[in-house]
Amino acid sequence: MPSKIQKEGPFEGALKQLEKTRKLISLEENIYAQLKAPKRFLQVSIPVRMDNGSVRVFTGYRSQYNDSRGPYKGGIRFHPDVNESEVKALSMWMTWKCAVVGIPLGGGKGGVIVNPRELSVGELERLSRGYIQAVFAFLGPQLDVPAPDVYTDPKIMGWMLDEYEKLLGHHAPGVITGKPLSIGGSAARGYSTAQGGVYVLSNAAAKLKLSKDAKVAIQGFGNAGSNMADLLAKKGYKIVAVSDSKGAIYKAKGLDVAALAAHKQKTGGVANFAGAQKLEDIIGCDCDILVLAALENSVTLENAKSIKAKLVFELANGPVSPGADEVLAGDGVSIIPDILANAGGVAVSYFEQAQNASNYYWTEAEVLQKLEKLMNDAFDAVWERKEKYKTTLRLGAHILAVERVAQAMRDRGLN
Repeated sequence: MPSKIQKEGPFEGALKQLEKTRKLISLEENIYAQLKAPKRFLQVSIPVRMDNGSVRVFTGYRSQYNDSRGPYKGGIRFHPDVNESEVKALSMWMTWKCAVVGIPLGGGKGGVIVNPRELSVGELERLSRGYIQAVFAFLGPQLDVPAPDVYTDPKIMGWMLDEYEKLLGHHAPGVITGKPLSIGGSAARGYSTAQGGVYVLSNAAAKLKLSKDAKVAIQGFGNAGSNMADLLAKKGYKIVAVSDSKGAIYKAKGLDVAALAAHKQKTGGVANFAGAQKLEDIIGCDCDILVLAALENSVTLENAKSIKAKLVFELANGPVSPGADEVLAGDGVSIIPDILANAGGVAVSYFEQAQNASNYYWTEAEVLQKLEKLMNDAFDAVWERKEKYKTTLRLGAHILAVERVAQAMRDRGLN
């Protein structure tokens, strides 16, 4: 029997990306050695009093990867599959992401092993506050700034901010981004990842000569994926396929995104949407652009060859494994890498921090104007590195990021 292809851990894949980048730009050994591991990695136990009176202990993580360019920055996810490899990889990618868009932040990431759907609202709040209690000493507006991620949202960020400020003894809104507007959040933050993605995709489509009525499939219909679908549909793209954890659907003439969002709100998933046919797997469906907005390693050596899209867009973090990346590159499929594609979220998080620090808040139009310029400039810089080194967009983005982080380390005398 043929052996089953084993998925490598996300951090192993992230290290392979770094190794490829290092060889292209002849990175010094001293810098490379420091970039191969997080500066600090925390594992914490979080005891939570459950509604039935029992105490359940959850495991949480925080990886602080590199802060040469500024305070650590990165989301906190609540998911049953959270693990050390994933959190380390995500913190490394956050380091690169902040550098790619040129904002003065480093990279971090956090997570708790939990299925939040199994918790009551009260239990979820106690878990959120417990996480902050466990890592409080390592957070701060000038130290490490968390944000929402998978299965966390502005409400949870509000609880976390409140707990941090109680422990601190005074207000510090800049310690967490992605907060509700009433307590220091930023306009446009709720859809900033998708909006930043649309700016990048528009640039890529122009370079690759894809029409605006191109057929788009979107894996993942959560916050980022659903907002991306809505924004692209309004620009004239045809959304032909969508999937979530409950199923996948396809409609050649294009899906009504607003009606689909209402259907998901009512039923809990995109499955059984009127007028659409069921798909077994969205990865290999007939489309021009495949937007990956779910979880890591969605595209592997096992399914990469089934992709028909001309362009793969990584709205999620690490959705294409390194092995699959090579297969797609060999097949002439262009990939817009996550550290560029989904950087709109961290860009507006940075704007939120800046507004918190000055206690002066911008309008939605002002935020979007700043975001568009930031994402356009980042795309141009990545494309320039791709052309200069005659490589892929992924390696172009990593080259740009590692160059910027390495220079900050040199300027600090860390080489």
